[in-house]
Amino acid sequence: MAVRTRWVTTHACGHEVEHDLAARPADRRAGYARWLAGRDCTDCWRAHRDGNAADRAAWLENKRAEEQSAAAEWAARFRMPLLDGPEKAIAWGERSRHQLMAGAYRDLVVEGSLDEAAWQEIEEQARTVDRAGWWIDQREAPPGDLPELLAAATDADRSTENPY
Repeated sequence: MAVRTRWVTTHACGHEVEHDLAARPADRRAGYARWLAGRDCTDCWRAHRDGNAADRAAWLENKRAEEQSAAAEWAARFRMPLLDGPEKAIAWGERSRHQLMAGAYRDLVVEGSLDEAAWQEIEEQARTVDRAGWWIDQREAPPGDLPELLAAATDADRSTENPY
């Protein structure tokens, strides 16, 4: 007598589904059927997954809007120049600049030994770097490295005034 290959499983969601387990070894079918019974059926699982994806997307959109607002407010308060680059890169660069500068201030001045006068020099250097891509490239750098990173920035990362 052959071990059955078709199992009717009542899933955790309450739906009853017939599963073809012929592809599984005969000695593992019963255990797999029990495992399936502890899970939602495929349709319910997909609906739940897709619903969470929409929630995550909405959450991320709200978080990005909050970060963008905070970055714009910070840039205006500390007279940071507008960044140059593609529209998407500008928004991302503004958020990256804000996060890196705030982290550097915390690490170097608040928790470190840098005084306010030295910080003002770092801020002035940061004002000269207005290429959004540069700030995006530095987004994962340790904030304490900011002075060295700013010193390494090239003319390509700074705008030049139009002489005409």
